[in-house]
Amino acid sequence: MSKHLTKRGEDYSKWYNELVVKADLAENSAVRGCMVIKPYGFAIWEKMQAELDRMFKETGHQNAYFPLFVPKSLFEAEEKNAEGFAKECAVVTHYRLQNDPDNVGKLRVDPEAKLEEELVVRPTSEAIIWNTYKGWIESYRDLPLLINQWANVVRWEMRTRLFLRTAEFLWQEGHTAHATRTEAIIEAKQMQKVYATFAENFMAMPVVKGYKSNSERFAGAEDTYTIEALMQDGKALQAGTSHFLGQNFAKAFDVKFTSKEGKQEHVWATSWGVSTRLIGGLIMTHSDDNGLVLPPKLAPIQVVIVPIYKGEDQLNAISEKVAVFVKEFREKGISVKFDNRDTFRPGAKFAEYELKGVPVRIAFGGRDLENNTVEVARRDTFEKQTISQNTVVDFVCNLLEEIQENLFQRAFDYRTEHTTEVNDFKEFKKVIKNKGGFVSAHWDGTEETENKIKEYTKATIRCIPNDAKEESGVCVFSGKPSTKRVLFAKAY
Repeated sequence: MSKHLTKRGEDYSKWYNELVVKADLAENSAVRGCMVIKPYGFAIWEKMQAELDRMFKETGHQNAYFPLFVPKSLFEAEEKNAEGFAKECAVVTHYRLQNDPDNVGKLRVDPEAKLEEELVVRPTSEAIIWNTYKGWIESYRDLPLLINQWANVVRWEMRTRLFLRTAEFLWQEGHTAHATRTEAIIEAKQMQKVYATFAENFMAMPVVKGYKSNSERFAGAEDTYTIEALMQDGKALQAGTSHFLGQNFAKAFDVKFTSKEGKQEHVWATSWGVSTRLIGGLIMTHSDDNGLVLPPKLAPIQVVIVPIYKGEDQLNAISEKVAVFVKEFREKGISVKFDNRDTFRPGAKFAEYELKGVPVRIAFGGRDLENNTVEVARRDTFEKQTISQNTVVDFVCNLLEEIQENLFQRAFDYRTEHTTEVNDFKEFKKVIKNKGGFVSAHWDGTEETENKIKEYTKATIRCIPNDAKEESGVCVFSGKPSTKRVLFAKAY
């Protein structure tokens, strides 16, 4: 397969789709709208998963697992949630196939094997989890209940794109129960901070922390806290959400506890999640026309060493030196690969690792053996330096930190340049159409205005920033009074 990529400036969507496939991250499957995550793509997810799991456990959460199937009656118990996901649900109605007597070798659904109650394939797990919590919670001593699960969910999307929107995807979903409203809100906000810390410190992806407008919030939630990122094409990506669910699910499933005062009260709830869509965000935040650019903290291979040699004796001499580097890198927790395959030329290897976004490449040739040097190239800027073999390990460790910081700063600068304050609707439409990015504008707080802006521009309110300044102004669309600016953008 040719490694040539469509340029981002020519067709951003095509560039993205080609890059996901050519960099060996994922591919479309035989199931409409579903993807196969390939080993390299899954290795990125595993690194994300490991860091997030560590952060969840540090904040007191435990992992559990709940069924994939939700009885329809349970799913319908919380009306807003059921209504919000109804159009995306896959439903199991039968449990057996049988031979088709009219078509040898073919199978058909056995009409006698109809389920007594239809099962929804989970689009989200609130229903099955809150039905379970009813048996786990009796008194205030059982609270808070802090549970997370790593799972897959199914949302029957009609228009799909690898990682960003697929009918089945991988995610984590936290579901917590608390004795008071205040505790639950603190939990929801804490998880928003955890997600923001992960996005910025590990993905090198700057995010805006905020909360959703009524029309954009999670179905069944009282408040949805979000982190919003900006991609290189000027579109926003919702990268993670944390929901304060109030007592909606506790009342729907009658989950009560006995308080310290001996009263029966409904618990207060949160849920929160991020998914494999983060890989899409990672790609679109940093990558370029040559391929993936991965932040070192999430790169499956952080350093690749490519030998350039003539004859077996020279390869053996290089390999002996490289073995020392590899050992030292691994002792420092750096993932390193020595690519001594003899089936590819060095140039082909360079192109492969450039496409796959490996942060640092070390080339080691015959001349380097004589001079006690190696050539170090960084993926983010393509800069190359000749370094002494005696100092290369420490040099590369520092370089990885520098690359991580540079990628964040580059993305931060892009977001700053593409965040525009506007004060009238003519300017609003012009910025959305020509420049894109985040548009900071006053809004009168009504759903009617929000819908009209979306109708005219396809831009939605991405969030009301947590740090939005209180200031008097007039709505960019209606001219009615407003007290703060919100962020609009076109979004994935």
